[in-house]
Order: sequence, then structure tokens, then C-alpha cells
Amino acid sequence: MRHPVNVYTGKIKDYVGGKPSAIAKLQVDGELTLTDRGLVGDEQAEKVIHGGPDRALCHYPREHYAFWRQTFPDDEALYYAPAFGENLSTEGLTERNVFIGDIFRWGEALIQVTQPRSPCYKLNFHFNVSDMASQMQASGRVGWLYRVIAGGKVPADSPLELVSRTSDVSVQDAAAIAWHMPFDDDQYRHLLSAAGLSASWARTMQKRRLSGVIEDNSRRLWGK
Repeated sequence: MRHPVNVYTGKIKDYVGGKPSAIAKLQVDGELTLTDRGLVGDEQAEKVIHGGPDRALCHYPREHYAFWRQTFPDDEALYYAPAFGENLSTEGLTERNVFIGDIFRWGEALIQVTQPRSPCYKLNFHFNVSDMASQMQASGRVGWLYRVIAGGKVPADSPLELVSRTSDVSVQDAAAIAWHMPFDDDQYRHLLSAAGLSASWARTMQKRRLSGVIEDNSRRLWGK
């Protein structure tokens, strides 16, 4: 099945009270170039936690915006794609039916799902909601990230087409294992079995298994 996609890129800008971010993106048309670092012309402010080979693209389901408009009715005009800084927006693909390791064809390119998006505190400044990152994580409506297996020319109107599935761990499962379950070594082993899982998530799960401790996410969610 082919899924029509809208495509967005952004430039780094400053936020009052916060650090620079390229979360504010604009829709692009025409033919784009995709490399192993993402779309040419798209920027990331902090490459240690954003971007890189395992996080080259961010995908957010368009249907989630109805939930956010209902949650924040006074600011519903804010909650339309690409408000969460996504590069790709579709209908019909969600955390429930997309799996870690899924490979999609997009134009000349092949992209692979690597992990759920890990919401960070910059969302709090972007939306002027003090706990937006925490709310996003708790909701499970987080979207996911891709690595680029094969780059190339990508017309913005090219659909996404699933060409390979090797894992039984959905993006929803991965998020639940990481953030919504108590320590569970069997679940961490299950997540680690998912071919294509990002290196950073694999390290985190291995650290939990070795230490017996779930790491503190307050810095990521709150900037503290």
C-alpha cells in the first residue's frame, strides 16, 4: 500500500527562554535530495540528540493532531502539521501499525524505522506549554525516526511504500517498553531483538539490563 506524504524542512531559530531549534518547519515541494543525514536543507540545532544516521528523518501521523486540538482548544490553530517538527506527515500510518525495522521506499530512497521519537523539552518552549514533552510521551503519540539505507532524489509528492518488515515490535510497543512499563528484562530483550533498532536505544536497553535501573529522563523532558 502506498501512503501519500507531505514533506517539511526547517532552519534553526532562537526561542525566548530556550535554546535554538529547527522545530519550526515549512512544507516543501519539488524534487528533494535525501542523504544519510537527512533532507538537504533541513537543519538540526543539537546534533548530539537530534539528527545523525539513526535519526535522519522524523515522521508524525497527521491524525494525531485532532487529539492535540481537543486537548488544547484555546490554541487549536497551533496543532496542524508540521507543528511537532516532523519531516514527513501521513494519514494511515501510526505507532500501532509501523514496526521497528520497517523499510519504506520513498522515491529513489530506502528509509528504515529505528525508534520512537523521544520528546524533548524544546517542545515546551515551542508550544509555550510547560510540560508538553511529558504530555506527548505519556500520550504515546510520539511518531518515529528513520535512518536512510539508500539516499537519492525524492520528489516531494512521492508516496511511502512498505517493502520489508522483519520485526514484531511496533513503535507503540517500543515506546511502552521504554517509558510506560516498570523494569522488565524480558521486554528489554524483546525490544533488542528488533532488527534496525537505533544504536542509542540499544545502548539504553543494555544499560538497563546491566544496571537494573531505569535512567532518569527529566533532563530530556524538562531541560533539567
